[in-house]
Amino acid sequence: MSPLTHAPADEWAEHVFTSALGAIDTLAIHIGDRLGWYRALAEAGPLTADELAERTDTSPRYAREWLEQQATSGFVDATDDEPMRFSLPAGAAEALTDERSLAFISPLARMLAASAAQMPLLLEAYRTGGGVSWDQMGDDARWSQADMNRPWFESMLAGALEGAADLHDILDRPGARIVDVGCGAGWSAIALAHAYPQATVVGVDIDAPSIARARTNAEQAGVAPRVTFHQGDASTLAGSFDAAFVFEAVHDMSQPVDVLRAIRRSVVPHGAVVIMDEGVGDAPVAVGDDIERLMYGFSLFVCLPDGLSSQPSVGTGTVMRPSTLRSYAQEAGFSDMSVLPIEDFSFFRFYRLHH
Repeated sequence: MSPLTHAPADEWAEHVFTSALGAIDTLAIHIGDRLGWYRALAEAGPLTADELAERTDTSPRYAREWLEQQATSGFVDATDDEPMRFSLPAGAAEALTDERSLAFISPLARMLAASAAQMPLLLEAYRTGGGVSWDQMGDDARWSQADMNRPWFESMLAGALEGAADLHDILDRPGARIVDVGCGAGWSAIALAHAYPQATVVGVDIDAPSIARARTNAEQAGVAPRVTFHQGDASTLAGSFDAAFVFEAVHDMSQPVDVLRAIRRSVVPHGAVVIMDEGVGDAPVAVGDDIERLMYGFSLFVCLPDGLSSQPSVGTGTVMRPSTLRSYAQEAGFSDMSVLPIEDFSFFRFYRLHH
């Protein structure tokens, strides 16, 4: 039961009002992120509105309004000078501009703004049971997910996998072949290549722009000779791999059992199949925690519409409970599923599927 179940109307109105303030801040963060205003403040602040606009080739009047809103909401510091000068605190600069930091959070605003921009399509999908694909969501949605996960893959994945001894031994074998299914912009495949320099990695994704970006990222990271990327439907996956990973992608798939079945066929009998997906609870609860609220938000506006954009679809949604993944794995022919001893890895849980 909600804490507000028996509250009077004015408390419900206050609840909605507080939520609206959060939405305003989120959209304002998106503006500052996309126009380079946060980055300019981090690099050259304190700045006046005119100076910020000049550095970023944007409108001074809009820059002033945004800066005043950001000061009012506590995101930037402002002086009493005339004209006012604005600066970005060090912690805010890291969280909003440092793409290598585990605290990097501005892509979250980008994701939500991208989905809000498609509200007419989302409403139609909700009426008809159709969907809105990643391609329709556009680049802001596509790259925001990649940017949110990148620092975790770069900084934490190697250590996390090393702590899972049996899995680490498989990946560390000379000549190991690893497939990354649903690789997106390639940061997970690149991190695997860095962690296991004796291995070769194959990334597979159905999205052509993501594969193009992944190839560029691998070239720039210096691992292109050992990391290759292929566009295609993972349900047709073929080959012989020592290990397969699916990072935060099973819940987006219209037919996850077909993909898991293809993975099972492609991984050698004593290999490893690892699924990283949202670390939600075992069952729904009447009032969930903040992680559950966030995941349902992603599901409402991004993942469930994407999953339903290709038919037929099981319509998993972001909030994929462990029991749901287990049922998919068993239907695909896996005998069991366990949770790997990897904790505090963003919002995720690591599962291992057993032949």
